[in-house]
Amino acid sequence: MRLDKFLKVSRIIKRRTLAKEVCDGDRVQINGRRAKAGAEVKVGDMIVIDFGRRQLSVQVLEVRENVRAAEARELYEVTAETFRTESTLAHLEDDPE
Repeated sequence: MRLDKFLKVSRIIKRRTLAKEVCDGDRVQINGRRAKAGAEVKVGDMIVIDFGRRQLSVQVLEVRENVRAAEARELYEVTAETFRTESTLAHLEDDPE
């Protein structure tokens, strides 16, 4: 399944167009590699999403085309969630990388 569709079906991101923008903005990684919207997602993959102040890491448990809202959390497991402070964000903006 495409990454943008998985993010939408799992309800990690509410709209597929927004999921595509986040992926194409180099803010998503699969197994440590930057991933575009069309990247394939498989069971066992580790997905890291950078939301700016928040970074979410999830492991894919199941891939399904359609799922009810109540069952969406069964598709993944949150392995880490970190929040950045203002000073951390300012340091990242100053980094010439």
